[in-house]
Amino acid sequence: MELHFFKYQGTGNDFVILDNRQEQYNDLEIEQIRFLCDRRFGIGADGLMLLNHKPGYDFEMKYYNADGRESTMCGNGGRCLVKFARHLGIQRPLYRFIAADGEHEAEIDDDGIVSLRMKNVNDIKEYHGDFILDTGSPHYVKLVKDLPRLDVFKKGYDIRNSPQFAKEGINVNFVEQKKEDEIAVRTFERGVEDETFSCGTGVTAAALVCYHNERGFNDVTVHTKGGRLTVEFDRIDDDTFENVWLCGPAEKVFEGKMVLES
Repeated sequence: MELHFFKYQGTGNDFVILDNRQEQYNDLEIEQIRFLCDRRFGIGADGLMLLNHKPGYDFEMKYYNADGRESTMCGNGGRCLVKFARHLGIQRPLYRFIAADGEHEAEIDDDGIVSLRMKNVNDIKEYHGDFILDTGSPHYVKLVKDLPRLDVFKKGYDIRNSPQFAKEGINVNFVEQKKEDEIAVRTFERGVEDETFSCGTGVTAAALVCYHNERGFNDVTVHTKGGRLTVEFDRIDDDTFENVWLCGPAEKVFEGKMVLES
């Protein structure tokens, strides 16, 4: 099989993207996806996405983790796929697409910043002083100090593989409050099984936990290893967050062709 692939990144969270509107990549196998995402033997990425045709929408997003398994929503991946759609000639003032967690909207401003509407969140659970919530993917949020010195791989690995989370997996976010409306986040991602430079659903989860306005509009600046993102949302009450938008850059890195052996 010959692939025409594209590599995109959003604050260092990088993806292999395939235009699958003709369904020519429907039969990709787990081992093939794992190979494409391998940073030594393949293209190298945190995940792989297919842009599919979907009646009633601009496109469908199908996301696979670097381990080759189909996964849940990826925020930075969604933003990259919107930018890819525009590069394919799909021009919209407001994009509408469908993903694993439902319908999403997105827009691209004059500076190329992609803003993606995330799912509403209706439940944040406290867990041994930390927090668990679902922003399209399941997330564990732990507030820490001295984030740059933290061993994110070890501590994230231990939580992700603890008895409570080992079977389904969970993404683990370590968050340091910088200012009232500014945080820094480092994330250990399931499926990658390592720290990534950024995680969109994780950044969103961390920002919701670190709200600064008790009610109404919140705007949180988030620093990741790969760059800066912002999360905007309306806080309705203790467990309800609506109009959640993840905003930041998404850029094409390169494209190419390769023969993928079965």
